[in-house]
Amino acid sequence: MSKTNGRILLALDTSCDMLCCAAGRTGEGMELLASADHLCRRHANEELVLTARQVLADAGLGMGDVDAVLVGRGPGSFTGVRIGIATAKGLACGLSRPLYGVSTLDATAWTAWLAGVRGTVAVAADAMRGEVYPGIYELDEDGARRTFASETVCKADACVAAWQERDDAQDLQLTGNGLTKYRDRFEAAGLGRMLDESLWFPTGEALLWAWERDAERDETGDPALVLPVYTRLSDAEENERKRLGLTQPASVEVTGVADELANMHLQLRPMLVNDVEQVAALELEAFAGEAHTPWTRHMFEDELALPGRTWWVAHDMGTIVGFAGGLLAGDVLEVLDVAVAADRRREGIARRLLQRIAYDGHVLGAQTISLEVAESNGEARALYESVGLAQVGLRRDYYGPGSDALVLSASLPLVTHDATAPEPQASVRPWPIACEPRSAQATKAIEQSGPLILAIESSCDETAMAVIDGQGQIVSNVVATQIDFHARFGGVVPEIASRKHTEAIVGVFEETLAQAGAHFGVDTLVPSDLSAVGVTAGPGLVGALVVGVAFAKGLCGATDLPLVPVHHLEGHLLANLFATPDLEPPFVASLVSGGNTMLVHVRGWGDYELLGATIDDAVGEAFDKVAKALGLGYPGGPVISKLSARGNPRAIPFPRAMMHSGDYRFSLSGLKTAVITYIQGENKAGRPINLPDLAASFEAAVVDVQVSKAARAVDECGVSDVCVGGGVAANPKLRAAYEERFGRMGVRVTVPPLAACGDNGAMIALAALRSYKAGLVADLSLDAAPSAKLGTWSCDAAPTVWPGEQEWLRR
Repeated sequence: MSKTNGRILLALDTSCDMLCCAAGRTGEGMELLASADHLCRRHANEELVLTARQVLADAGLGMGDVDAVLVGRGPGSFTGVRIGIATAKGLACGLSRPLYGVSTLDATAWTAWLAGVRGTVAVAADAMRGEVYPGIYELDEDGARRTFASETVCKADACVAAWQERDDAQDLQLTGNGLTKYRDRFEAAGLGRMLDESLWFPTGEALLWAWERDAERDETGDPALVLPVYTRLSDAEENERKRLGLTQPASVEVTGVADELANMHLQLRPMLVNDVEQVAALELEAFAGEAHTPWTRHMFEDELALPGRTWWVAHDMGTIVGFAGGLLAGDVLEVLDVAVAADRRREGIARRLLQRIAYDGHVLGAQTISLEVAESNGEARALYESVGLAQVGLRRDYYGPGSDALVLSASLPLVTHDATAPEPQASVRPWPIACEPRSAQATKAIEQSGPLILAIESSCDETAMAVIDGQGQIVSNVVATQIDFHARFGGVVPEIASRKHTEAIVGVFEETLAQAGAHFGVDTLVPSDLSAVGVTAGPGLVGALVVGVAFAKGLCGATDLPLVPVHHLEGHLLANLFATPDLEPPFVASLVSGGNTMLVHVRGWGDYELLGATIDDAVGEAFDKVAKALGLGYPGGPVISKLSARGNPRAIPFPRAMMHSGDYRFSLSGLKTAVITYIQGENKAGRPINLPDLAASFEAAVVDVQVSKAARAVDECGVSDVCVGGGVAANPKLRAAYEERFGRMGVRVTVPPLAACGDNGAMIALAALRSYKAGLVADLSLDAAPSAKLGTWSCDAAPTVWPGEQEWLRR
């Protein structure tokens, strides 16, 4: 184990109610320089960065003196762990210093060691839900040594029973914050003795010692690779495992972010019984004339009824163009079949399908993935090798005389890199990233660009960042989407979204700065090139927002850059300026997305009057739920939109809810129910559903209400401009309906460019630049505000928008 004496370490942990923070110096052991551990229930995101700065100040140090950052990885409160890790990632990225992870359970044992406790220590950390994270440690003069391989979770009563069975049950010394809830149960069992309550929590000093004495610690230091310790899946994934008939605990060390979708109409979803006819036909076509014996329809039907299987299809507007399936055999996922339509090959479909079943396999407990491929099938072998599978065996005459099969295998999770994909990858370069020398011309260009603002967006299921210059030009824009991870569930799963943001955020940060560097002719920008950091602070999913806000605060805390909070919906509103730079209030804005549907009277910049909003489902949410009912996958908007282009919008008389309500409220729930009722009725009658007609009729019902109410608002407000913002603004029928209706009224219509409709960092950058120039910044106690009202963190200054072509819109 390599050691470097005299390194200054900053340690922090927020995985439980105790906020831990300390500064230390390596040497002969670990010298504690300062600490500020304190109970901090539900306020860790507000206090962590400020506490870290105070600890360093108490030690007579500054951020620039820190040589490495340590962070508790849990196990603990999922949100708490992510706050600590996202903040630590921001600190490490801002300082360009290594980041190392430490087990919070280990740190709790080291708290006892530092207090002079020796012998066998049993840690029971609180896992909520009546559960604890158990761990047995042996403490001697050399330190605390764990007696188990990895962290687990179990019911508190099960932990008590297991410890009672130990031969040394009477000698156990109990500690851990789980005792604050379950002390009576452990005492009633007659287990050893309780340590003093002051030792039940981890400390910052204990984190320092746990890292310093860890003989097997990871010295990589790459912040992208430091991830939370999860001992259970999200509830949605656990329910899926139960549905598949799997009862054994699953591995949850699943990492990675889905490839950005090149074709939004191509979607992945689990295979259904209704798919087997198309799947069997595709199977026959794909393997015609090959050694592989095609599966039959009945074989696919049988497979779908069996436990321990994972089958996915790729479809384009309901037409299946590829599929893949696997069988869980012990801890091995055996790939059973992969096929793609001949006219859709070389689009990365097989790769995505393989990654999906591999992801499922790992979630379901598989440690490796295995398959057979014909030795003569060079194209398939290249695909499998590109995702990390390697030959481990050879089966002679497997496909018939003279047709051998190679046996390929790889450990899970798959570690892949697609050079054609824009998604950032972890550990592409050594950390910290060393910048190449800059030319005088490039340095001057960066200096003359005006304030460069980094903007961060993480309100839902996209991790996005952008850099904007002082003239309002977007010089980089990166979006990492999670669509494939949510597809199985037909909508965004908040817990999965939060986990994926934590995994992706460093890679997106690196890619965004590299892309901005290329704009200026250098390899990458560095934090010192920036003037401020903007971040979406709300509204949105609280767990998702927290990751972006914590990372931004860590970055600002490390660099002293100003922190600029941005309202997510104001970003969508300002995205219209990418299409119409001279847009000026007053105007009416329709904001339509997966989480919001509202009409706003923009009386002035920052002066927003909410005219009305949905009383139940948002427009995008209704699209997703209807698509799910039709088995069309997630997200529903793009596929329904493309289907509707071939349908008759008058074929089915779906209701136009609240169209004549006399106000500006919306309701989509009734329409959604009407569509589902229609589907059920047609299925019961045995009539095939005309998908294009249904999609067109549903879409028309949505668009008619949106446009009608917007037209009334324009009349009543007396404005000559109307604009649309949000993901649903990409809908072609909605855009066309606005153009047609308001064109007749002599009202100018603005809709954002398609690339600016969905969640993205560019729109947040536009708002952040305006606020920065107006001096509207936040302190480092900023927290996520999931229900923030439009106008929060706004100002009356006019935005600065580059009048020329925005290159990022052509990417």
